[in-house]
Amino acid sequence: MTPTTPRLRARAAACLAAALAISCVTAMAQTATPLLFKIVTVRDEILVAVPPDEARAPRPEAAAIGQALAAKGALSLWQYAPRKGTDGALELAPRARISVLAHDSLRVEPYPPALRVVPVP
Repeated sequence: MTPTTPRLRARAAACLAAALAISCVTAMAQTATPLLFKIVTVRDEILVAVPPDEARAPRPEAAAIGQALAAKGALSLWQYAPRKGTDGALELAPRARISVLAHDSLRVEPYPPALRVVPVP
């Protein structure tokens, strides 16, 4: 073994630890980001997210939201809208807690955001 081998191993271990820490933080940030859905009606479209803290909330999937809406008649969801963040970049942020009423012509679609999404408060 050369004298630099222990240093290389220590450096490699530090790099591995840093990579694991970064991946854990990234995974935690991704789970904190809510999944957005578009509610489409005859009159308009709105972006919503399922409140994560509500025990009676449906699973954050389009089919589960539609089924819960049909079964209950109404759901309480967070409405999202674009705004400028503190850094000046556009982001999607919670605007208000709204009630969505069931209707025959209502459609729920997953919405893949192109902007940064602010978590629900």
